[in-house]
Amino acid sequence: MERDSKRLRNSMIYSVFVRNHTNEGTFRGLEKDLERIRNLGTDIIWLMPIYPIGRVSRKGTLGSPYAIQDYRGINPEYGTMEDFLSLVGKIHKFGMKCILDIVYNHTSPDNVLVKEHPEWFYKKSEGGFGNKTSDWTDVIDLDYKNRELWQYQIDTLKFWAEMVDGFRCDVASLVPVEFWNEARRAVEEVRPGCIWLAETVHPGFIIENREQGFIGHSDCEIYQAFDITYDYDIRSAWERCLKGEITLNTYLSAIGQQESMYPEDYCKLRFLENHDNPRAADMISDKRKLVNWMVFSCLLKGTALIYAGQERMMKHAPGLFDKDVLNWEGDNDLSSLIQKLSRIKRDDLFREGRFSATAQEEAGTILMRYEKKTEGILIIANVGYKAECIITNLPEGIYKDELTDLEIPIRNGEITMTGEPLVIRYHRQSM
Repeated sequence: MERDSKRLRNSMIYSVFVRNHTNEGTFRGLEKDLERIRNLGTDIIWLMPIYPIGRVSRKGTLGSPYAIQDYRGINPEYGTMEDFLSLVGKIHKFGMKCILDIVYNHTSPDNVLVKEHPEWFYKKSEGGFGNKTSDWTDVIDLDYKNRELWQYQIDTLKFWAEMVDGFRCDVASLVPVEFWNEARRAVEEVRPGCIWLAETVHPGFIIENREQGFIGHSDCEIYQAFDITYDYDIRSAWERCLKGEITLNTYLSAIGQQESMYPEDYCKLRFLENHDNPRAADMISDKRKLVNWMVFSCLLKGTALIYAGQERMMKHAPGLFDKDVLNWEGDNDLSSLIQKLSRIKRDDLFREGRFSATAQEEAGTILMRYEKKTEGILIIANVGYKAECIITNLPEGIYKDELTDLEIPIRNGEITMTGEPLVIRYHRQSM
């Protein structure tokens, strides 16, 4: 099955939880914010689950959107199917694509399929419904040994693919990759070029499932069917780097291994935060350092993710189980930076260029390069925010910083940093 995953290396995804995005918490409410979202440089809007939420074993007052009661329905709190189609139409009108969150590992205990097809569900040793992850108490797992379930799930994907441009698939690593392969082939007939984003999981979670005799696919396996996978394979390394437990170069080495571990056209979802993790501004309190990490994350090889509210440096991570509206007030606003990063990321070099990343540890600085033939882009992320001389190995001359349009002198291959990030375009023929 021919695909072009590389194209997504130039893209930026914006993640939205409809319930908490606006005071209304509806599709119509979200419509009012689409122009601002597009102006950030967004290519794709990812809607977290929009389906009816189960009532049995519900967490909180409103329940998790990942405890789905009906895969083919619309959460009435958000509006009607007509409202949803209006939202998707407006997303398309603004030149963006829309991907839906699909949750195929589990359902709410009162999902419509429980009564109709109880044989489609995983059973515990005593014979009752259950799940394989103990703290997911509001869901029960599906059993993909049943081929009839495959057809129902694929038909559901085809139903939504008539309306949207792709899918973000929750814990995709726990569902048979053979199913995903078959689903992709079927959906391609309805939505050619459909976008497939897999929430792949942490290595420890893969091992835990395998040790219990359950499915736990690696990212390598998941790339058979998906365009983009999460970068949870290196997430713990980044978190340890932030805490000073490992060096920058140790973290970058983990990124470098992805270059040989995965298919040549691999694409990773690059993020500082998402709905399952703390806010970046909460983890990185210094705004200057946060800006440098933002530049690094958005321009790192792969698809950039902005989680709604990240552009305003929100520290509060909204809950999944109750109404917890984003607070858009405040002076902190990284929107103009994100706009520039999105524009820069559209360059062909980010899709086709040879990628490398190293660190100058004492300066707390990361240098990323993309090179193809005679063209190159150098990204300098001063995540330690130190005023230091950095060795660039670029020819002597005056360069332009694409983030500020300021002229940047390089002497003897060195550049004096103020602590701010830099993006410099260069030509290799004189090197």
